[in-house]
Amino acid sequence: MEEEACQLLSEGIKKKLVSPGKGELPAFPNGTKVIFHYRTSLCDGTVLDDSRTMGGRCKPMELILGKKFKLVVWERVVVTMRQGEIAEFTCETKHTALYPLVSQSLRNISIGKDPLEGQRHCCGIAQIHSHHSLGHRDLDHLQANPQPLVFTIELLEVLPPGSYQLDMWAMTDKEKFDLVPQIHEEGNKLFKQGQINEAKEKYYNGIACLKNLQMKEQPGDEAWLNLDNMVTPLLLNYSQCLFLQGQYYEVIEHCSALIFKYEKNVKAWYKRGKAHAAVWNEAEAKADFTKVLELDPSLGPSVAKELRAMEERIRSKQQEEKGRYKGLFNYNTPPATATTG
Repeated sequence: MEEEACQLLSEGIKKKLVSPGKGELPAFPNGTKVIFHYRTSLCDGTVLDDSRTMGGRCKPMELILGKKFKLVVWERVVVTMRQGEIAEFTCETKHTALYPLVSQSLRNISIGKDPLEGQRHCCGIAQIHSHHSLGHRDLDHLQANPQPLVFTIELLEVLPPGSYQLDMWAMTDKEKFDLVPQIHEEGNKLFKQGQINEAKEKYYNGIACLKNLQMKEQPGDEAWLNLDNMVTPLLLNYSQCLFLQGQYYEVIEHCSALIFKYEKNVKAWYKRGKAHAAVWNEAEAKADFTKVLELDPSLGPSVAKELRAMEERIRSKQQEEKGRYKGLFNYNTPPATATTG
């Protein structure tokens, strides 16, 4: 233990044990997943981040060792800990220069935003030396004034390689590509079971995998087109989930994007027509259903059913509005007379 502490100290890291963990020190080979809570403070005690409260929820950090995480010092310190251990690490500035960018990403994730939102497409060091705001006053100050930081870490769980499913960001391109059919099948199974929200998440993850792979290809090339053809059925299924959840305008947006690229995709026209009908866009719905019949006349009965349903809804709405405003402009009604007691 003392030898380990001395080694850390020589690297500019001072470790203070707060609560000992249990068992032996794990081996921590590359690919090990560590799950831990963290609190980041300035040396004067000012708290910058706390995983137990960030974004209004208590969500621990998950880190896979050997995946070149931007804040290298976290990998360095957790491998000195036992499961259940709580320790405080005071780290010199050379270890903390990139923390503002890491913190910005973690804060974005905690509120459901893109972790890279607000970051420029350049290396971390270039961003540190730019005058670009990170959107948080404390992080902007820290970026302009690099300084030592204190990381209080509680190591919750250590999962050896192969004992857990990789998150998408940690996968190789081949792993992402191979996972998509499985995700698609799982989504279909959940959809049939009526678990719409869970199915939607599966389809979204499949789309995200493919879009990530597409970014590495030249748009229009054969590899890019093959990936795009895999995206299409997932996006249609995703849109169906959105439709069932009443998110009609999102359905219109996604199907319009598909139609722009694949004008003869009858399913995209059909789903967009249904979404237009749901938001009272009568003319747009009729135009989309006309296109459906042009592309696939065998869908005539289904289109007729959708059109009848839309017309009935429109008539019902008109009757409701007529009843609501009945008597509003009836000038034969005698005016109310004020009385005094």
